[in-house]
Amino acid sequence: MISKILIANRGEIALRVLRACKELGIATVAVHSTADSDAMHVRLADESVCIGPPPSRESYLNIHQIVAACEITGADAVHPGYGFLSENAKFADILEAHGITFIGPTAEHIRLMGDKITAKKTAEELGIPVVPGSDGEVKPENALKVAREIGFPVLIKATAGGGGRGMKVARTEEDLEHAVATARAEAAAAFGNDAVYMEKFLGRPRHIEIQIVGDGEGNAIHLGERDCSLQRRHQKVWEEANSPALNVEQRMKIGQVCADAMKKMKYRGAGTIEFLYEDGEFYFIEMNTRLQVEHPITEAITGIDLVHEQIRVASGGGLSVKQEDVVFSGHAIECRINAEDARTFVPSPGTITHFHAPGGLGVRVDSGAYQGYRIPPYYDSLIGKLIVHGRTRVECMMRLRRVLDEFVIDGIKTTLPLFQELINNQDIANGDYDIHWLEHHLAATSA
Repeated sequence: MISKILIANRGEIALRVLRACKELGIATVAVHSTADSDAMHVRLADESVCIGPPPSRESYLNIHQIVAACEITGADAVHPGYGFLSENAKFADILEAHGITFIGPTAEHIRLMGDKITAKKTAEELGIPVVPGSDGEVKPENALKVAREIGFPVLIKATAGGGGRGMKVARTEEDLEHAVATARAEAAAAFGNDAVYMEKFLGRPRHIEIQIVGDGEGNAIHLGERDCSLQRRHQKVWEEANSPALNVEQRMKIGQVCADAMKKMKYRGAGTIEFLYEDGEFYFIEMNTRLQVEHPITEAITGIDLVHEQIRVASGGGLSVKQEDVVFSGHAIECRINAEDARTFVPSPGTITHFHAPGGLGVRVDSGAYQGYRIPPYYDSLIGKLIVHGRTRVECMMRLRRVLDEFVIDGIKTTLPLFQELINNQDIANGDYDIHWLEHHLAATSA
């Protein structure tokens, strides 16, 4: 059994993992940059180690410093959270070489699913439906031929990409050359790899993702879907479980397809298989071999603690539940609270002068923020997540409306006003939205 876990992350996810460890009686080590010395997870951990100055590459991405912190403190496992080193196969390999357990999938599976071209081929071989697209990397000289075979409009995407970088739409042949060149340039700048591939561009899809957990021995289950269609610049803003667009039959069918695929892979730990969904059809886009930001809404509707499952599997204990034991109950919504202007989305670092989190039945706030905490300007602007659960979607929406009025964060700008606006929108109330809805709404209301 794992006895001490080093949490190789910061902010609300570091605190989330720390709480799970304490509930399991496992000692914790927090690592932090000099900018995060007063962070809540650092205050609450059993031990803490400063691993470098504020820039991520010198601290949270510094593998050697993190391994050294494990050796100094005697940590026998690392939980990477999400972001930073969570999908870094080299990091997983190095930990294994030092006899330290990586709480996540194998390095082989991280590599396999980390490259989008390889992931798509793997998904297709495993029986997962995929978006029509190129067989591999697209070069400028063959882009037009491939695009004509797929049919316009097409989407050009970085093979090593994420977060919308290196992603461009070409609606006509005249658009294609510029779109490919721009996507390649963005990919090279963001990821050090200019390779791109091409897919059919869907007009009004939803973004649906399936949560899976495997034990690494050929057993795997799915925990239903999350609808992450409300996005801005490919960044998720609001997530729901279950999706307003799916029925029980669709949910269980695609869930079982994903679980069966993970059984074949002998996948270990938590992961998410992401799809575009349009006109009753699912199209694989990528797999995230880690915990997701939005995992709490799955926990809310299933009652299953995903971090507990990750630690249990990494310890060799297998899954705590079988598929037939999974029961979906009610509806949950997560709002990502960012330290940003609610209209311009410009980051707003600074000191929180007043912080009051809402409460009551079915309400959860995951945040490392507190009154007097100074949000540093060096990292992602996510400062908290508001998760609300109800017996029905209507009850969940009513509860969310109430708690948004209670949530107070002063001293900085946040995205709370955006959610107060969305909760009163009729399209949102009806569950009638797609991945383009939010950007269209913001453009229309800002004009």
